[in-house]
Amino acid sequence: MMRLACCTVLLFVLRLLVGLPWYQVLPAVLIFYLGSGGWKFLQIFARTIKATVFEAMNVRRHLKEKNTIPKIFAETVERYGDKTALIFEGTGEKWTFQQLDEYSNRVANLLLERGFREGDVVAIFMENRSQYVGLWLGMAKIGVEAALINFNLRLEALVHCITISNAKAVVFGSELTDGKRTAHAEPSRSTFFSRCVRCLTLTVASVLDRLFYIYTSGTTGMPKAAIVVHSRYYRMAALVYYGFRMTSDDVLYDCLPLYHSAGNIVGVGQCIIHGMTVVIKKKFSASRFWDDCAKYNCTIVQYIGEICRYLLNQPVREAEKRHRVRMALGNGLRQSIWEEFMQRFNIPQIAEFYGATECNCSLGNFDNKVGACGFNSQILPYIYPIRLVRVDEETMELIRGPDGVCIPCKPGEPGQLVGRIIQNDPLRRFDGYVNQSATSKKIAQSVFKKGDSAYLSGDVLIMDENGHMYFKDRTGDTFRWKGENVSTTEVEGTLSRLLDMKDVVVYGVEVPGAEGKAGMAAIADPSHSTDLEKFVKDMEKALPPYARPVFLRFLPEVNKTGTFKFQKTDLRRDSFDPTAVSDRLYFLDSSRGRYVQLDEELYRSILSGKNKL
Repeated sequence: MMRLACCTVLLFVLRLLVGLPWYQVLPAVLIFYLGSGGWKFLQIFARTIKATVFEAMNVRRHLKEKNTIPKIFAETVERYGDKTALIFEGTGEKWTFQQLDEYSNRVANLLLERGFREGDVVAIFMENRSQYVGLWLGMAKIGVEAALINFNLRLEALVHCITISNAKAVVFGSELTDGKRTAHAEPSRSTFFSRCVRCLTLTVASVLDRLFYIYTSGTTGMPKAAIVVHSRYYRMAALVYYGFRMTSDDVLYDCLPLYHSAGNIVGVGQCIIHGMTVVIKKKFSASRFWDDCAKYNCTIVQYIGEICRYLLNQPVREAEKRHRVRMALGNGLRQSIWEEFMQRFNIPQIAEFYGATECNCSLGNFDNKVGACGFNSQILPYIYPIRLVRVDEETMELIRGPDGVCIPCKPGEPGQLVGRIIQNDPLRRFDGYVNQSATSKKIAQSVFKKGDSAYLSGDVLIMDENGHMYFKDRTGDTFRWKGENVSTTEVEGTLSRLLDMKDVVVYGVEVPGAEGKAGMAAIADPSHSTDLEKFVKDMEKALPPYARPVFLRFLPEVNKTGTFKFQKTDLRRDSFDPTAVSDRLYFLDSSRGRYVQLDEELYRSILSGKNKL
């Protein structure tokens, strides 16, 4: 029966949604029927196809009806008006859907009174709170696009993010007045305000219009403003809602920053679109996590890999078993702690997914497979046109066959994840970045077949024989540390400026037991002139904590290519091992707030996990 049901669903998808003719549909269904093996695979396929079908049907319905996010939210308000929409854990303040709607209307009205019009950009620079959601939602109602700025940024990076967005104003939180001074120092930049006052609702014309910008460092360079259109917001929120079988009765605990797509789309999106109550935490706290979940009767929690490790590092407490959480939703949970996390905290389901803000190749682990970040059908891969393709391990460049087309990976072979771009399909389009040059760098030609185009994820994954996908590594000049993407180009520029323009190479190194990669900086200092105490003080003012190098290496000079690009391969291989490196090495001792010399004894202590990173 299961096999027959899957074949029926497949018939419906290929004929009605994909639009293939019968002479292609019937052989495909037959191949599936004959080639499918085992109940487990059929169950996985059924769950995945269900999420795809619901997502496709709803996105296309909203496209046809021109249902933008404000219009969808209006339907949510009509359905759940007096229900609690948002709870801000910092104060305990609760907003109903009606109150959130009224607040966002006041925002829209204020902006209109101040002369803002459709297509204008206003930056939001503040910490998590309910008003954050009301601000960008109010802007969306009149077609004003929000630029969601990372509140950890300062100096050049902050000014850069505001500048590239062409923001006409910045809404800032009073807690970030130092950031305000930084941005305001740029002449003729932006208006600053933080208060809203009346009532009005307007909507923009198309689901393909821009909703807001989320900044991502991508694979190289300074932060880039990724374009999020209305249909993308819906798609990202709907994928996890339908795929992981959430309901509007769930209560979601969102401790992730709202300038991230995980916090603002995957999390808050369940409130805006599906009527779910979302608890917004100002900042993640490992010691208060389970107390909050119990207090607000949360049934779903959001995480990044780091959060799970931090929670496991906490002493065992009664509160960690007193909750009603049935699902942990997020990405980056290491396979080595996956089952321990489920068992200790009594979490029945890990809803691990993969997907960058701008990507068209999102994945979901809908069957609770330990360690997997998603699944794609091996038998009928063209239903969801994504693929792992071979790359050069040193340069990460795509490897092509004699016909010029990229070579797909075999099961068990690592490769870069790519997604075929179909611009007239809201599920397959790639909206890119504000900067067209940055957009072009994420697109490759002749990937699936001659003449097509595909999105380059910049991530290396591995697929098993059943189609389960496992994250392996990030490519390029970006690495992930403490839940944040760190752009080495950005950090190199800042450190070089602090060190009187010395050559600085930044890269990520693996530390046993730690999620992601710790930052390491190789600094050319032949005269031993660096004042480490001054350097630390200056660095703390210029870089957020997650971007500060954990390790330093001082050497006479750094190797460059013929085009003056830094060579990082050997540096990454040497890592921070004093037995392999004759140069001076230092470790950032967070408890003392300074760099200390890294010798073999300290090295062993770090490897054993005794020293906190």
